[in-house]
This record gives sequence, C-alpha cells and structure tokens, in this order.
Amino acid sequence: MHPLCRSLVLALAVAAPTLLHAEVKLPAVLDSHMVIQRDQPVRIWGWADAGEQVKVTLGDQTESSTADADGNWLVELKPQQADGNARTIRIQGSNELVLEDVLVGEVWIGSGQSNMEWQLTNTHGAQEAIAAADHPLLRLFHIPKVQTKTPAENVQAQWRSCTPESVPQFSAVLYYFGVELQQELNVPIGLINSSWGGSPIEPWTIKGETSGGMYNGMIAPITNVAVRGAIWYQGETNVMQKNGLAYEQKMSDLILGWRQSFRNPDLAFYFVQIAPWSGRYEEGQLPALWEAQVASLKLPHTGMAVTTDLVDDLNDIHPRNKKDVGHRLSLWALTDVYGREGIVYSGPLLKEAKVEGDRIRIAFAHTAEGLKSSDDQPLKEFQIAGEDGKFVAATAEIDGATVVVHAAEVPAPKHVRFAWHKVAQPNLVNSAGLPASPFQTDNWQGVTGERPAK
Repeated sequence: MHPLCRSLVLALAVAAPTLLHAEVKLPAVLDSHMVIQRDQPVRIWGWADAGEQVKVTLGDQTESSTADADGNWLVELKPQQADGNARTIRIQGSNELVLEDVLVGEVWIGSGQSNMEWQLTNTHGAQEAIAAADHPLLRLFHIPKVQTKTPAENVQAQWRSCTPESVPQFSAVLYYFGVELQQELNVPIGLINSSWGGSPIEPWTIKGETSGGMYNGMIAPITNVAVRGAIWYQGETNVMQKNGLAYEQKMSDLILGWRQSFRNPDLAFYFVQIAPWSGRYEEGQLPALWEAQVASLKLPHTGMAVTTDLVDDLNDIHPRNKKDVGHRLSLWALTDVYGREGIVYSGPLLKEAKVEGDRIRIAFAHTAEGLKSSDDQPLKEFQIAGEDGKFVAATAEIDGATVVVHAAEVPAPKHVRFAWHKVAQPNLVNSAGLPASPFQTDNWQGVTGERPAK
C-alpha cells in the first residue's frame, strides 16, 4: 500500500470513534451501591450524543429522554419508598448501563472546613469505632477537593458500603450522624462528604448568578440528587477574618442558595457552633460569630449543636470528640425532619433577661426538665455589668428553669453575658446534659430555634 494511503487509513481509524455514537454516560454520583432519597422524585441524568434517545427503567417504571444539542439528558422517575429492597436501574441508549444494589432511604450532605473533613481515624475511640463500622445499609460518597470557575458537571468519586476498610478516612462527624439516623430510622442512609479544611464560607456559596469555586467544583455537580438535608461545620476561618455578626448574612446566603440549587425550599440545614480555641482569634471575634450562628436559627429547618463542653485541649482547633457532635446534630434531624417527639434536641438558648433590683433573671428555651451544673460545681462564666458597661464576675444560681445572677460590685445591673470569650468552658446544661450556648444581652441578635407545637 502506498505510504500516503496507509497514512490516510490510519488517520480514519483514529478518527472513527468520533464518527460513531458516543456512549451514554452517567455522573459519578449515580452508580451502583448508591442511596436514593425516599419519597422524592428520582432524577437520572447524564450525557449522550445530541438527539440520542435514552431510556431509564426502575422497577415497573420506564421513562425516556432525548439528549439536547449539548448532549445533556435527564429523566425524572416517581418517588420510591424505603421498603428494604435493593433496586436495579437500567439506562439504555447506544449502550446499556446497569446500576445494581441501589437502596432507597435518606441522603445527607456533610460540608464545611477541617472539623467536618476530620477523618474518623483521628478521633477519640477511633480504633473501636472503625472495627465496629460494618453497616451495609450505610453508604459513603467522598468528593475530593476541587475548585472550578464555573459549575462543574461531575466529580471523581464512588459510592462505597460502610465497612472497617472504607470508613477510616471518611468524615467522622458525618459518619456518626449517619449511623445514628440509620439506627433510629431503620432505613438506608447515604452520606455525601464535600468538605475542605481551612475554607471560609464564601467559596461554598451561590447567590444569584455568583457562585464560589468550591460550590462549583464540589456541590454543583450533585444538585440533581434529591437529598434530605445538610450538616455544616465551619466558621473558624471566618472568625480569623473578623466577620463577626456579618456571618449571619453569609449563612443565610449559603442556606438559601443551596435550597434553590437542590430545588428543595425545605432542605434541612443543621450546623455546629464552633468550639472555644486559644489560637489566633482576636478578642471578641469568636463570641460575635457565635451570636451570628444563633441568629441563623431564624431560618426554618435549621438547627445548631453547641460544643463548648467537647474541648479537651484549648490549644487544638480540632476537638477529637466527633461522636457527640454527630449525635447532637442527629437530635435536630430526628425532631425537625422525622417528627420524633420527646427528644431534647438543643441545649439552653437565651430567651429573656429581666432586671430584678440588684439581680438579673435569665430565662432559657430548651431547659427540658430543668437546668443543672454539669460538674455539680457552682455555675461559672457569668459576668454582669451596670450602666458603665464594665463587666465583673457574677454569682449565678439556678432557680427552676431560670438562672439568677448578681454581683456586689454592681448594685444596678443592666447587662449580663455568659461564656463570652474564646476559651470559655462553662458548665450550665439542661437536664439532658446539653450545654447552654454563649450569649450577651446588649442588643442580642440570637433566637431560640424552638419548634412549633404539633
């Protein structure tokens, strides 16, 4: 064969695949071993040749879609019930894809910075927890770190069953949260970890036409997935950036933006009130962000886990007790989303402060059956001030569901504050042992997060 002819044949052979139909492809988040959110429409989407018909079968449902000019297609199937049966999903176009061992249950996202990313293997009790982590109804999806300038279409990850082999590098907080939900609800749980140590809140946020790089790379590709909610552990970097009360608006932008992106205005969003730390926080900045976090409870279907009592080393920004963090977040979910009654889901939050002569009486929400000292010692971390604004240590005493504070140096008190500094370790808890959140009473912006009676 003439060399020129041989070259032409080779060139055509190389180019031939582009002349054929492209294979139907799915995003990584749609795969065998995944969990489908129960009782919500099931979206299956992907890519194919423009104009190609794609057929999706789930049980006795079959729906078709035609790929648009850019090759995108999406099929929406009827909601599924969590009946304990694994499903098979078939996707047919020029090729066939089969997703096996697909479970129906509850799907949650965990996001934030290093305290959410923190691996189970680096926590208290890790060895025992990992050895016991054989949970076939718990499925894990870990999204790697990537930022993009525009919303990405896909991530590089895969669904895995929770085993002692798959769980050690997974988010400890999200794992413990998921285990508790699985045991309490007795349905499969899918957990999507999308977190990045050191990240501020802004890159995770979408607002209007503007979206951050971490949202683009690590959240946007999964927004067609139906999810029940998200848990969020972040704020340390924004304290260092001295955002203070401005963090409330940033949280609002984050939550409302995600709710719009996931097409779920009731998307649950529960967050961790960041812990005391002796490090690089400037004076007053951590308490101000705490107040912003309490103020974020103004949005419906939000909740906050207080962690002032979970720090065994104030020099470590990463408290190693993540089990109790996950547990406290699960209490909000079980109450708010799943309608469980009789659960104490929050520690005491400031409700009202009234001056009574030389004393101030503080009323709280979420007292359960009463208030107490966690260590049976006198209450600490209370301060009181008069008109001059000079705070002094106060004596604080429990009186039923209230706390009464006073100080001999302040005969005419005006304001009180509690645990209002970056290394606070207070001991006020409710009868369920959940700690009270720090507060101050001068134009307090926080709310109580109480749920309406049913």
